[in-house]
Amino acid sequence: MKTLITEFISLDGIVQAPGAPSEDTDGGFAHGGWMAKYFDPEVMGGTFDELARQSDALLQGRRTYQNSAVAWPTRSGDSFSDWINQVQKYVVSNTLTEKDITWKPTSIIRGDDLLEAVSELRAQPGGYIYVYGSATLVRSLLAADLVDELLLTVAPILLGRGKTIFPTTEKMASFELVSSVKAKTGALVCRYVRAR
Repeated sequence: MKTLITEFISLDGIVQAPGAPSEDTDGGFAHGGWMAKYFDPEVMGGTFDELARQSDALLQGRRTYQNSAVAWPTRSGDSFSDWINQVQKYVVSNTLTEKDITWKPTSIIRGDDLLEAVSELRAQPGGYIYVYGSATLVRSLLAADLVDELLLTVAPILLGRGKTIFPTTEKMASFELVSSVKAKTGALVCRYVRAR
């Protein structure tokens, strides 16, 4: 399997709370929902649907998982909703218990076990391990060189401050741009593959 990271990202590299004002206000972040006016269902939705069909697992951090577990189970009838509700999900958390898991199928991965668990998943046959949101989780995966592809939807906006997915590290990691599509809204959907 391969690890695929999908993120909505600003020109200055911010990924925090693209979907809603209350999604993630850590650090006093006041721009939640910034991606809404740049979302293009035709270009972005089609890309996400295609990649979901190629994915055999969903990996998320606790906050993203809990937000998703509220939003997705009531949706159906389109390919992404059907996929996300049926796919094997993994949530990285040191605080959630089996009692907290209502969106199934879901397995809990403890923080200390993350890199080993992802390495084991990547050794299995199958498609992508699909990751969205989950900035802390993505930083850990990038720092450990466990990311095979990045799908970055770059919105033409500067947010000034907020969470990023990029770790501070001394190591370089090269990616190759394999596709780029401009949405009607001015956002760019850029797909990068790890160059080894």
